[in-house]
Amino acid sequence: MSASTQPTVTNTTPELDQLCINTIRALSIDAVQRAESGHPGLPLGCAPLAYVLWTRFMRYNPKNPKWANRDRFLLSAGHGSMLLYSLLHLTGYDLPLEELKNFRQWGSKTPGHPEYGLTPGIEITTGPLGQGFANGVGLGVGAAHLAAKFNKDSFPVIDHYVYAIVSDGDLMEGVASEAASLAGHLKLGKLIYLYDDNHVTIEGFTKLAFSEDVPKRFEAYGWHTSTVEDGNDLEAIERAIRDAQSVADRPSLISVKTIIGYGMPTAGTRKAHSDAPGADAVRETKRHLGWPEDAEFYIPEEARKHFREAIERGARQEADWNELVKRYAQQHEDLGRAWRTLMAGELPEGWEEKLPTFADAKPMATRAASGEVINALAPTLPMLIGGSADLGPSTNTDIKDSGSFEAGTYDGRILHFGVREHTMGATMTGISLNGGLIPYGGTFMCFSDYMKPAIRLAALSEVQVIYVFTHDSIGLGEDGPTHQPIEQLAGLRAIPHLYVIRPADPHEVREAWRVAILRRAAPTALVLTRQKVPTIDRKAYASAEGLRRGAYILADATYTGARPIAADAAPDFVENEPTTPELIILATGSEVSLALEARARLQQDGTPTRVVSMPCWELFEAQDQTYRDTVLSPRVSARLSIEAGARLGWDRYVGPAGDCIALERFGASAPGDVALRELGFNVENIVKRARTLLQR
Repeated sequence: MSASTQPTVTNTTPELDQLCINTIRALSIDAVQRAESGHPGLPLGCAPLAYVLWTRFMRYNPKNPKWANRDRFLLSAGHGSMLLYSLLHLTGYDLPLEELKNFRQWGSKTPGHPEYGLTPGIEITTGPLGQGFANGVGLGVGAAHLAAKFNKDSFPVIDHYVYAIVSDGDLMEGVASEAASLAGHLKLGKLIYLYDDNHVTIEGFTKLAFSEDVPKRFEAYGWHTSTVEDGNDLEAIERAIRDAQSVADRPSLISVKTIIGYGMPTAGTRKAHSDAPGADAVRETKRHLGWPEDAEFYIPEEARKHFREAIERGARQEADWNELVKRYAQQHEDLGRAWRTLMAGELPEGWEEKLPTFADAKPMATRAASGEVINALAPTLPMLIGGSADLGPSTNTDIKDSGSFEAGTYDGRILHFGVREHTMGATMTGISLNGGLIPYGGTFMCFSDYMKPAIRLAALSEVQVIYVFTHDSIGLGEDGPTHQPIEQLAGLRAIPHLYVIRPADPHEVREAWRVAILRRAAPTALVLTRQKVPTIDRKAYASAEGLRRGAYILADATYTGARPIAADAAPDFVENEPTTPELIILATGSEVSLALEARARLQQDGTPTRVVSMPCWELFEAQDQTYRDTVLSPRVSARLSIEAGARLGWDRYVGPAGDCIALERFGASAPGDVALRELGFNVENIVKRARTLLQR
C-alpha cells in the first residue's frame, strides 16, 4: 500500500461522524442565510461524502497548504463554496470563523465561488461549470509527468491523488466531456471524481435536458465507474473510494446519489439549489438535523476536536515525506538537486544565454521562429512542457526528441491534446497549479475563442501559462474568413492580467518568449504569423529588447536631405539628423515591416516619421508616464496605427486626431499577400492614409 492510500481516519463513532457532518451543514446554511445569497443545496447534500474524503482519505497539512505531495481537492461545482470553506475552517486552515460569517462580502476570503490565491487551501478557481473538472485533469497530467521523471524504487516523492466533487451541471458542459475523454485515454489513475448525482438543476429536474447514462458514458471514455445509492451511507462511500484507489490504470468516477439541500424544507427540488432559504427555513432545517435552532455558526467542541486532528496528522505525514525526500536526495544527488530547483520555481542559471540570436535569419514566419526558441530552450528548461490541439506541425510547438506524453510514458514533454482547444486551455492551468512546470499550448488564433473561459480563469488565478496562437491574421490566406481572426486580439487584450504579445520578427519572438518565461505569476499569449515576415536589421534599427517595455521607437524621425533656409544660406541641419516627428506610425506583428517601408517613402517626401513597434499593450501600460510620453510624444497628434485586426482599442493611442488602418469586416479566401493587399495592408494605402492625416 502506497503512502497516499494509507488510512488517515482516527477512532470515531457513528454519532461523532453525524455530528461532524451536521456541523458542515449548519455552518454552510448559516453563512448563506447571513449573506442573503449563496447555494446551500450542494453543501447540505454533499457534506457526508466530503467528510469521508477529508477525514478518511485525503493527505494534507492545514499549516502548509502548499506541501508538494498533498492530495488535491477540487470543488468543480464551485457554487457550493460554503462546503469547502467550512471544511477549511474546521480542519485548521488559516480561515477564521469571521471569514465564514463574511461569506460573499467585500474584502472577505470567502467569495461566492472559490478563488485560487485568495483563500488558503483553495487549489483552483472554480464556478464556471466544467472548468474545475478539466483543471483536475491538468493536475493529474502534471503529477504524472513529475512522478515519471523523479520517482524511483522505494522513493515515491510524487504520490498524491486529485479528488473532485463534480455536479450534473459540470458533466453537461462540453469541456468536461473533452477532458474526460483525454483523461481516460491517458489512463490517469490518480484522478478520483465524486459525482453529486442529485438529478436537480436550476430549472428543475435534470430529465428536462440530461437523460444519458452517465456511468456508461464514462466507461466509454475509459474510466472506472461505481455507484453509491445512498449519499448518507458513509461506509459505502468509503468502499467506493478504496475501490477507485485500487484501479491504477484508469481515472474513476463515483456516482453518489445525494439529496440536494438535505434537511431543508425544499430538499430534493430546484428551490434548494440557490438563494438564502429564509430564517424560518433555517430553523426548520436545523430542527430536522437535530441542531440547536437558534445557535448561529455553532461548532460543537467534540466536532472541532475531531476535525482539528488533521493538523497533527498532516504535520506527521509531511514530516515523513520530507524524510523520504531527504533520503532520496542522498541516494540520487542529481535528481535531488533538479527536484529542489523545479519545486522551488527557480529557473536554471544561464537559460537566457540559450535564446537564439537570429543574427543572420532570412525572412521567416514568427511561428517558425517561436519553434526555434522552444527547442533552443527546452534542453536547459526541463520544466517547459507543451504541445497543441492537434496542430503541432502548423504551430511549431513540438519539443523535438523529447517524446510524447502518453499513457505509460508520462516522461514525454510533447502534449497531444487532440482537437480539444477548451480542454487544452483548462488542462494547462491545472498543470501550472500542480507546480514545477511551465506549460504551453498552441492552436490557430481564431480558435482562441474556444479557449476563452479557460484563459480568463488562468488570468484571474494569476498562474503561468503560455498560449501560442499562430495564423494570426488575414495573412494566413486561403483558409478564408472562417479561420482568419479579426476580433480576437481585442478580446484577449480586454482580459485583465493577460499579456498579449504580437512580435514583428524573429528578434521580437525571442524577446516575447523571454518575457513569457520570466512571468511566473500570470499568463501570456504569443500571437504569431503563418506567413514569412522580414527579419528586421537590428544594426539599422532599434534593438528588439525594446519589447520588454511593451512598445519602443523602432525607427525615429530624421531629416533625409539638406534643405537651406535660403538659396545662398548654409543648411541649418545635416542629412539623417534626428528630429521631431511630424507623424508617428504604430504597428504590431507582420504590419511593422509595412510601417518601415511606408516610413521610408514618407521620409523621402520630406515627412519626418517615427515608427513605433507596439507588440504588447499591457507591458507598455505598465511603464511610467515619462517613458510612454517619450515613445508617443504628446506633441505629435498625427498618429496612424496599422494592425490586421479590429480597430477596437487603438483610439487610446492614436488620439482624436489620429487614424487606424484596421479591419471592420471579415476576411476573404485568397493567397495571404493578396488578402492583405486588397484589404488595405499595403505600403501604398499606408502612405495615402498618412498624407491624408497630415493634411487635416
